Amino acid sequence: MTNCVKRLLPLALAAALAGCTMQATDSNATRYQVALVAKSKDSEFWNAVFTGAEAAATEYNMQLTIAAPNSEEDYEEQDRMIEKAVEDGAQAIVFSAIDYEKNAAAIDAAAAAGVTIIGIDSAVDSAHVAAYIGADNYGAGQMAAQSALDGMDGQLYVGLINYEVNGANGRDREQGARDAFADSGRAEVVAAMPTHSNAVSARSEALSMLREHPEINVLVAFNEATSVGAARAVQQMQRADDLWLVAFDSNIETIDALQTGVVDALIVQNTYGMGYFGVESAYELLAGQGSSLEESTVTTTRIITRDNMFAMDKQKALFPFG
Repeated sequence: MTNCVKRLLPLALAAALAGCTMQATDSNATRYQVALVAKSKDSEFWNAVFTGAEAAATEYNMQLTIAAPNSEEDYEEQDRMIEKAVEDGAQAIVFSAIDYEKNAAAIDAAAAAGVTIIGIDSAVDSAHVAAYIGADNYGAGQMAAQSALDGMDGQLYVGLINYEVNGANGRDREQGARDAFADSGRAEVVAAMPTHSNAVSARSEALSMLREHPEINVLVAFNEATSVGAARAVQQMQRADDLWLVAFDSNIETIDALQTGVVDALIVQNTYGMGYFGVESAYELLAGQGSSLEESTVTTTRIITRDNMFAMDKQKALFPFG
């Protein structure tokens, strides 16, 4: 062995040991605690959001807890979950509001306690939200209306099935659809029904609407649960051939209905991305890397029909875990 090699070996060993020491220090660093408070647990929409959030938490070595009420209308339980997250030491809360106004006080209190707030999916009326990640809900409503305007000829008689009348995203989607139909000059909204955010209630309301207004030839449902209920009602009434149904979100039942013709268009959001970018944003803000973070990040929304549902990008949207 030459003297040159003998001199290099200790240097290489020292460098390797320094690298091991650095890795050990990183692995023992304090983990940021993040709480995700969602609107519901029992839907494919939220399962995709949770998967995205968990992926980001793993990537950034964060401690993540997930909580949601049993009912997607129970804003008071959400408020209690926010309070518990603060008590348990959460440094950031990733939050989707059931009620735009009534959830605001709990979020303001959490922010006053020093917790960083990131909104996803459905906004809250608070000036303390550091970043928001979600779809352009008004634009998504316009897309829903446009799919019917493009797919149907002649005069449109429209029925709307919405949920959570106090939720920002449902409200904005409906307004977007209403404005697009009005601007077209050939569409009239003849009925609009708020319903509980579950398929059973939505089916019942849709059946009542279609029986009371048989002239309806376009039906729009604005989230996963109402879409499943509306699809069941259209199938029960055997209206698939003469009625255009626009549904929201990717659900195995509505995907099947799209293939069979009961559903004519699906408006699909990047649910995995909402969860991932929400938790990633929490990390960046807590780590002091949020200077370049956008105050509002709009995630992708797609219109999926029978004609394009097997395209690769549409399949990834329909099946985000594939």
